[in-house]
Amino acid sequence: MLTNGLPKGTVPRLERPGPLRERVYEALLELITTRALRPGQHLVESELAGHLGVSRQPVREALQRLNTEGWVDLRPAQGAFVHEPTEAEADQLLTVRTLLEAEAARLAAANATKAGITALEKLCEKGEAAVEADDVDLAVATNAAFHAKVMELAGNSVLAELASQVDRRVRWYYTPVARLRGRQSWIEHRELIAAVSARDEAAATAVMRAHTEHTRTTYHEQAQE
Repeated sequence: MLTNGLPKGTVPRLERPGPLRERVYEALLELITTRALRPGQHLVESELAGHLGVSRQPVREALQRLNTEGWVDLRPAQGAFVHEPTEAEADQLLTVRTLLEAEAARLAAANATKAGITALEKLCEKGEAAVEADDVDLAVATNAAFHAKVMELAGNSVLAELASQVDRRVRWYYTPVARLRGRQSWIEHRELIAAVSARDEAAATAVMRAHTEHTRTTYHEQAQE
């Protein structure tokens, strides 16, 4: 149930203008991605509708779409539940992420401009500050922004499109280990910036591959605990 499952202020009521069905879907997906709605949590249409300030119909439609995409499980006679990822699912996703991100890092080292490198440095500073403040939500969001910037600097639209398909799910898996990765994650980001600045494609590839593998390993270690 949602009554005790969401902190106050995490679910803003949606304004009416605009494609309501899409906005309800995006709102629920964001709550799942950030784990405000936890894996395995029961999702009650009436309560979700009340939190979002909408009728049950767009909520029902959003849940059906989220079920199709693997974010929600619809169980006969029981209702909707946030999907609980298996270790195998996480491993497959994070392995694909490593391949995409390593290639993006190589291309970024070949193509990044001074302005692009400066943008990476500013994101790194923001992420480091978030870790120091123990602001996990900001750290996760900034980590996603950092990796998105690397992908942008790579300059390959096909690679970016593929990465966008897994980006939100990567964030979902990263959230529970963000505090464990902590400062070390941003040390690795600094190493990547150095490699990109030096236009060292091999080093950038190796740093990113090791960085993403550390996240994958940490996820599995926590899951086993």
